[in-house]
Amino acid sequence: MARHSRLRVLAVSSGGGHWVQLCRCLAAFEGCEVTCVTVRRAYASDVTFPLHVVRDATRWSPFGVGLLGLQMLWILLRERPGIVFTTGAAPGLVALVLGRLVGARTIWLDSVANAEEVSMSGRLARRWADLWLTQWPALAGPDGPEYAGAVF
Repeated sequence: MARHSRLRVLAVSSGGGHWVQLCRCLAAFEGCEVTCVTVRRAYASDVTFPLHVVRDATRWSPFGVGLLGLQMLWILLRERPGIVFTTGAAPGLVALVLGRLVGARTIWLDSVANAEEVSMSGRLARRWADLWLTQWPALAGPDGPEYAGAVF
């Protein structure tokens, strides 16, 4: 099959639990051309897909977020995904915003760790996500994220 004949998915997450959840969701994209983006090169052994590594950043490091944004924009322009899927946090939010701006459909899956309220990144993602998901039924609502199950 030709390289561009399948749907291209950019799957993005920060480290730790965000990465674990992202990996557990990758089977949903079977038949797609998946590329992963995360913050640790060591995670390459967890996936069979191409992997880009970006810097991690927080809201307290505006310079770091700027550099992350440049890295993510380069990846998006190079990969040209039809879908950006993320489990958060900062790298996922940056990918979601930039992905939407370059024409990709966007999916945000808030961390299962956020059982009592949607994460700050998740609340910011609402504006940019075509599909905004929570893993807790109690957090879903008409103006809130949708619940479609959980990844444990």
